[in-house]
Amino acid sequence: MSQVRAQLRSVLVVFYCGGMERDPTLRPELRLKARGALGNATGRYEAVQRVALDDGWDLPEEERLLQTEVRLERPRSAISWNRSPDLPFDRSVNPYRGCEHGCVYCFARPSHAWLNLSPGLDFETRLIARPGIDAVLEREIARKSYAVAPIALGTNTDPYQPCEVEHRLMRGVLEVLARWQHPVAITTKGTLVERDLDLLAPMARDGLVRVGISVTTLDPALSRSMEPRAPLPARRLQVIRRLAEAGVPVRVMVAPVVPGLTDPELDAILAAAKEAGAVAASWIMLRLPLEVAPLMQQWLQARVPGRAAKVMARIREVHGGRDYDPAWGRRMRGEGIWAELIARRFDAAVARLGLAVAQPPLRCDLFAPPPRAGDQLTLF
Repeated sequence: MSQVRAQLRSVLVVFYCGGMERDPTLRPELRLKARGALGNATGRYEAVQRVALDDGWDLPEEERLLQTEVRLERPRSAISWNRSPDLPFDRSVNPYRGCEHGCVYCFARPSHAWLNLSPGLDFETRLIARPGIDAVLEREIARKSYAVAPIALGTNTDPYQPCEVEHRLMRGVLEVLARWQHPVAITTKGTLVERDLDLLAPMARDGLVRVGISVTTLDPALSRSMEPRAPLPARRLQVIRRLAEAGVPVRVMVAPVVPGLTDPELDAILAAAKEAGAVAASWIMLRLPLEVAPLMQQWLQARVPGRAAKVMARIREVHGGRDYDPAWGRRMRGEGIWAELIARRFDAAVARLGLAVAQPPLRCDLFAPPPRAGDQLTLF
């Protein structure tokens, strides 16, 4: 019986005045302007599920916009390690938890449940900044046991999301890596990467950095709906151009490819990125782990209802009949005829455009670890 009780959730009923709302977890006076998720379902680890119900008083509430809030977390560690055979790196650093870009398809949304927050709207409005992560990182790469290899930035949430303007955590991390000549690979949609060209350009000349810019669609209306607070596609192509002009090698990442919705744009995205200065390209199939699947389905029904059934059918076809197949080797590429067709089109396009798939390895031989306590300092 105790095991049964442990699996059951309590329901916390929040009463409000006024008519019923579009989502039972949201108060009706909230305006969800420029948000990707349309709901805020309780995280999977919470013991209490919150549901708002009309109390019958029918008193109007003052309308207010759902605002972003940023909380601070003191980091105890900076480097996250992984052993995934699907990833070309084994370590990463994430200055922020959650992402205000609000991409409805983001595979990182379920990570917010570990914070007892919703992978829905909480993921894009209740953010965690980790000030001091640069100092923690510097201590970690100074350890005698540390073996240098490229650090990946932007692998979970975007390090150049809007709150970076105020908190400058990514800037601090880059300053540490540049100071000790540590190789780094960056993935972003954000335009703030241009701010750091004074660091990136010299690192690029030494073979220490490369940047991946994610371009999902060239349609500004679709992008604004699907990635509401990310820069528009034309602006991301401009970022590619500015980085390339500064000598920073740029990979265009057609990620994710949404079968039945954005896959027809694959060739056009690659051609536009090549023209802007990209030297390499990659693609990843849409994946919908855990809470992302219902969020994506809700978005499809609300934003592209005429194509919702087709898109979900294609998604299930490439993932073995499920919303998501987590198996290594398949989760990022899919399987079946549609996945094979996308892969063939990508291969043909990069060959035609002269885009590389594999880039030269980043240099590790220049790394000079920070001095440790008790080290003999150099005279010059």
